[in-house]
Amino acid sequence: MSKALHITNTIHIDASPEKVWDALTNPVHTQKYMFNCETLSDWKVGSSLVWRGAHDGVDYVIGHIKKLDAPTHFSYTVFDPSGKYEDIPSNYLTVDFVMESTDGGTDLQVTQGDYSLVAEGQERYNDSAGGWGSVLEGLKKVAEEL
Repeated sequence: MSKALHITNTIHIDASPEKVWDALTNPVHTQKYMFNCETLSDWKVGSSLVWRGAHDGVDYVIGHIKKLDAPTHFSYTVFDPSGKYEDIPSNYLTVDFVMESTDGGTDLQVTQGDYSLVAEGQERYNDSAGGWGSVLEGLKKVAEEL
C-alpha cells in the first residue's frame, strides 16, 4: 500500500462562512476566481457538479457532490474529461472544503487527494504541487466583496 498523497491549503477570509459558501457555490461568483468557470449542479449529495467555461461552454472539470453541509463543509469529486486518464471512479480525486467561523471571519481549509489511489498519482500530485493558492486568493477577494 502506498502512502496517501493529499494537497492541503488554508486561508483566512474576512467574511462570514455564509458569504464564503456563496462564493464557493454560486456560478456568478465562481467564474471570477476559478479560471472563468461556473459551477453547474442542483446542489444535492450524489448529484453531478460541472465546472463549465462561462464563455466557451467547455466542461473543464466534472465530478459529483459527496457532502454538502452549508455553510461549514463541502466535498466533491473531480476529474478532467479532456485529460489522458480513463473516466472511471478510481481516477477521480476528492476536494474537501472545511470552513470554521472565527472572530474575524472564516478559516477555510481545502484538501485534494488521494493522489496515491489514481492512475499516475505521483505524477498528478507533482503537477498539482502549487495547490489551491491562487484560486483561494481569488475566492478570498470575491467573498470579502460580497
